[in-house]
Amino acid sequence: MITSKHLEKAIEEMKSVFKDVPFGIEHTNRVLSNANFIMSGEKVSFELQEIISLASVLHDIGAIEAQKKYGSMEGHYQEIEGPGIAKPILKRIGVPDETIDRICFIIGNHHTPEKIDRVDFQIVWEADYLENLQFGNEPKDPDSLRRKIVENFRTDTGKSLAFSRLVIND
Repeated sequence: MITSKHLEKAIEEMKSVFKDVPFGIEHTNRVLSNANFIMSGEKVSFELQEIISLASVLHDIGAIEAQKKYGSMEGHYQEIEGPGIAKPILKRIGVPDETIDRICFIIGNHHTPEKIDRVDFQIVWEADYLENLQFGNEPKDPDSLRRKIVENFRTDTGKSLAFSRLVIND
């Protein structure tokens, strides 16, 4: 069983990795906050809450290594590097192996929506995608945003959060 101590330790580890990149910490904190909001609205089980929380905290953990190796923090490179960094962190903090495998699957595919296979992954993806829509280079016109939300958000809570955050009436 995963505990809140696992989450606290994962947050400490994430902050250590992003110590020279404050945006990484800020982004991760916002993704975790989004995930918490969506989980609450979707009433997911405690077990899934822990998986979603840990995956949210570590979803971009490969970004720094990706920058070093490939000269880019693009999502594809984060997916390549993330699981190899997350797995030892999760082992070190005492997360069970089967849970580590699931979290690493999510981290290793978090920019590939075609790989979403369960609600835990969907919630992490929505929590991150909302931040990318809001602060990334995505078009900000209401029609484009509305289309992206309708096409990509599957949870009612995630959709509602995206529409309200991006100030789109629907």
